[in-house]
Amino acid sequence: MSLLIKICGLSTEESVDAAVDAGADMLGLNFHPRSPRYVTPERAAMLALLAHGRTQIVALLVDPDDATLSHLLSTLSPDLWQFHGQESFERVRDARAVFGLPAMKAIGVSTISDLAAVPAYSAVSDHILLDAKPPKDAAYPGGHGRVFDWTILSALPPGLPFMLSGGLTPENVGEAIRTIRGMGLNLIGVDVSSGVESAPGVKDLGKIRAFIAAAREADAA
Repeated sequence: MSLLIKICGLSTEESVDAAVDAGADMLGLNFHPRSPRYVTPERAAMLALLAHGRTQIVALLVDPDDATLSHLLSTLSPDLWQFHGQESFERVRDARAVFGLPAMKAIGVSTISDLAAVPAYSAVSDHILLDAKPPKDAAYPGGHGRVFDWTILSALPPGLPFMLSGGLTPENVGEAIRTIRGMGLNLIGVDVSSGVESAPGVKDLGKIRAFIAAAREADAA
């Protein structure tokens, strides 16, 4: 299977078109109100119309309640939930079962000890996304452009599939793919948000294209 590429935090028609046309497998729409990439469900539904049937629509949420999930399901009709908060593995399991959508769980990583939760979440999630932990005073959990030490991922269970996020850019995504796969790990995808922006929440169309091209090149090699 070819590498999954997710472009997250999209908020304009132009950025959605650029990501889809360049070959992104997943588009992330951010529903955390404190994020500079926040979009309303109604705005997201308009953006999703450009991409449905061409790529997967991922709804990024931080500790959502059932009412929020139900509203998004009816308004947006996403293909996948992305839980990016402090959701327990029981919460991920139950939301996946109740709402009938696959789930991605993001786990913040800065030390080996942060990987201890991965097996439990892997058992109830369709995708595990390993992201850099945000600063302690951060207003939102992702999209800070921070890179963590990829070598600590050697502590993951052998063969466990995961996606990588955290400070990836067109310049370093190839290195990340080569480094992690060179460790014998089952990296199945990469995710970027701030690394393809000219300012927080402002996507750079050229960087989107360059990121996808660099990831594809490294995957093929």
